[in-house]
Amino acid sequence: MRGPSRGLRALLATVTLAPALPAGLTAPVQAAPALPAARFSASAGRLALTVPPSGNAPGYTVEVTTARLALATSRSGTGVLATAGGDTGALRFRADGVWQHATEVTGWSWKDGVLALTADTTATGATVRARVTPSADRYHLDWTVGGADPDRLGLAYDLASAGHWYGHGEAETPQGGPGTDQPWPLDAGEVVHPAFGPASYQMIDPFWYTSSAAGLHVDTGHVMDVAINRGKDGLGRFDVESAEPYRATVFVESTPLEVYRDYIGIVGKPAKSDATHEQYATPVWNSWAQFYTHVDQAGLLDYARDLHDNGLAGHTLQLDDKWESHYGNMTFDPKAYPDPRAMSRTIHDLGFDLGLWVTLWINLDSDAYRYAADHGYLLKDAADPSKPCTVTWWNGTAGIVDLADQDARAWYTGRLRTLMSDYGVDGLKFDTRFFDERCAPHDGYRPTDYQRLGAGLADGFDLQGVGIRVHWDASAHRAGFVTRQIDKGTGWESLRASVTQNLAISTIGYPFVATDMIGGSGGRPAPVKQVLVRWAQSASLQPLMYSSTSPVDTVDVTTGRTVDYDQETVDLYRKAVARHARLAPYIWDQVRRALRTGDPIMRPLFFDFPRDRASYTITDEWMLGPAVLAAPQLTDGASRTVHLPPGVWYDVARGTVVRGPRTLTGYDVPLGVTPAFVNLKAEGAGKALRALRPSPTPG
Repeated sequence: MRGPSRGLRALLATVTLAPALPAGLTAPVQAAPALPAARFSASAGRLALTVPPSGNAPGYTVEVTTARLALATSRSGTGVLATAGGDTGALRFRADGVWQHATEVTGWSWKDGVLALTADTTATGATVRARVTPSADRYHLDWTVGGADPDRLGLAYDLASAGHWYGHGEAETPQGGPGTDQPWPLDAGEVVHPAFGPASYQMIDPFWYTSSAAGLHVDTGHVMDVAINRGKDGLGRFDVESAEPYRATVFVESTPLEVYRDYIGIVGKPAKSDATHEQYATPVWNSWAQFYTHVDQAGLLDYARDLHDNGLAGHTLQLDDKWESHYGNMTFDPKAYPDPRAMSRTIHDLGFDLGLWVTLWINLDSDAYRYAADHGYLLKDAADPSKPCTVTWWNGTAGIVDLADQDARAWYTGRLRTLMSDYGVDGLKFDTRFFDERCAPHDGYRPTDYQRLGAGLADGFDLQGVGIRVHWDASAHRAGFVTRQIDKGTGWESLRASVTQNLAISTIGYPFVATDMIGGSGGRPAPVKQVLVRWAQSASLQPLMYSSTSPVDTVDVTTGRTVDYDQETVDLYRKAVARHARLAPYIWDQVRRALRTGDPIMRPLFFDFPRDRASYTITDEWMLGPAVLAAPQLTDGASRTVHLPPGVWYDVARGTVVRGPRTLTGYDVPLGVTPAFVNLKAEGAGKALRALRPSPTPG
């Protein structure tokens, strides 16, 4: 690379250039701690901005390479994050279908606490203008392109410079994610997520953090193309599909937990828990994985009676997809449900609340579609706003109720209220998305606003512990919904993905997590006994239990045949439910703690033990609050390895005390054993011990 130009060498000597700021580039909007006196220095080939330690902030240095624009962030002399080199480029943009990037820094100024930069690029006549605005524990990086007409702007990082990477949420991967694969850490696999955006069905946020205690938040409402270690290239690329100024925040802290807390300071912590104590204590039973769309009144009542008669407790029985005559009609199919009021009464008599699956997507063949279209209640087509937007989904072709239209919203919610009143329905499971990028948002609204609108709609109903899938917007964080995962498969790989995915979701700011339905629900062959039992055991050590496949019997959707499980399956599933119920007082304490602090309930070991380096790559253990370490078996093996961080741990299964750090190899895990450990020095240890010690009686 060539060295700094003669003009730039003169600038380095005088420190006087003040280039005009890019048009449209405004001050960062995120709040941040006040900045202690920052130090700035310039030398040939290098600009350095140092923020000293203050309060709990460890301080950091950002070095800008001028021969070819790159940024390297360090803390106490140790690198924690660096942009990519080579032909990828750090600040990159796509114009006329070709990726370009910033090259030599041609001008800069340090004025009023802002480092402003201009740089040449690989595109003839195009320049990059950027600003670095430091504060105590983070800096804002804002930049734009002049002299070209880009359609994407992006940042690229050297993954190894920051250690391991986490965050993101539900990840699309070449290995089947998010349904059967969720790498943890993200760099342990490959993330290829080209439609990473606010209207996605996946639970995602544009936030990533690292084992080096750095973090990245991209402040955008546009779709992103995110690639982390794609093709094992060692790079993280975070591209925004927009020519608007790129706005990012880089956090620098002492621990990953502090980075997470910085992000929560931006998006907000939950204002409440949408789920009640009872919904944390006992499962919700949902019909989807048990029947898929092949469900009717007789089958649902037989399902309810089997659960009741076998002592499989639950607060709610939810009727999922395919109860309507046509999607959007909000009327029961009379052939499948000859007497839905009687069905409701029977379910209530068995001790369950009744829930229904609903969606804003109204199929074109429903009676309601024409009415909604004629009254302008549907989202408009992005390409032709004179007509309703139509979207193809797993149940046909539909229009979507426009929640930004007050009349449409009142019409839709009124129909829901009538449905619930007429049939004794206690709560709802909202499914599908509230917006689709093929549609145009209502005048004055953005796609991200539909996350807020969807959250506001759902907040008026009891979601019965299955929650809802809203994300990205701060209102989704503050609403306090339970977050359910995307559908999983029914094999061991999906069970493992359900754990690492909950760790990803809970550490981007959604603390009230449940796995997909216990046993999976991806339209695959019914789970074998061992998967179903191990999944229930795993879920018993998570905030909520979301059940569907009955341990009594189920239907294999791939063959149509009934699968009968044995009595041991029923007994072990019931034992997992009972364990979770005993843990409920401890879990409820963690819910209240999350409301105070925003901290996740289910979290990786390194959030509590940041100096325990072995914890950063563990995929099959987690902390449930500060006192419980869960290590259930997630494979078909007869033993497993358990890692215990520093501390004094009570081994629940063996009734012994173990001092950590220690790795237990060959830990026996017959089907009836679910390894769990209590940190005897942690807050809540006594309550956790009382819950987890073996019951003197069965269950």
